[in-house]
Amino acid sequence: MTKATIGFAMCGSFCTFSKAFEQMSALVNSGYDVIPIMSQNACSTDTRFGAAADMVKKAGEITGKRVLSTVVDTEPIGPKNMCDLLIIAPCTGNTLAKLALGVTDTSVTMAAKSHLRVLKPVLLCAATNDALGASAQNIGRLLNTQNIFFVPLRQDEPVLKPRSLVADFKRIPECAAAALEGRQVQPVFI
Repeated sequence: MTKATIGFAMCGSFCTFSKAFEQMSALVNSGYDVIPIMSQNACSTDTRFGAAADMVKKAGEITGKRVLSTVVDTEPIGPKNMCDLLIIAPCTGNTLAKLALGVTDTSVTMAAKSHLRVLKPVLLCAATNDALGASAQNIGRLLNTQNIFFVPLRQDEPVLKPRSLVADFKRIPECAAAALEGRQVQPVFI
């Protein structure tokens, strides 16, 4: 029996893709119907963490669905009630800024805008080197935004990267269940 339908959107924090795919698999294995979404950068940029085509293929294999990767693909998410929850994992500092300021110019930001306009929850799994710097104001705005929830964050390298925060990807299933109930898992900052 399917629990709920989750849109799982990935942005370009390529070093966290393996963690994101683990949790995408965990959600599918727990009975959620998962729709994969990737930003233009996430689905087209080859990096030292892997080839873009391999990442797109992996998301499709895990979910059994075609990856949505354009604004046109993701605009119907809200009006057609395609998801009960939208997860953005990883959610980069760039995407945090766009969400905080209402900028809709990628498949992921369009998915969020479309989903939020029908008053459904969005769960952000942030991974950014400037979370305690330039992105801090955007995180603050989003913490105060209705239907936006966060996976708890921690400093990943306090000495070498003192402004960097990464969400605890392993808590995505727990946080997804809470967000579907309209609850923020606490504490937000570990």
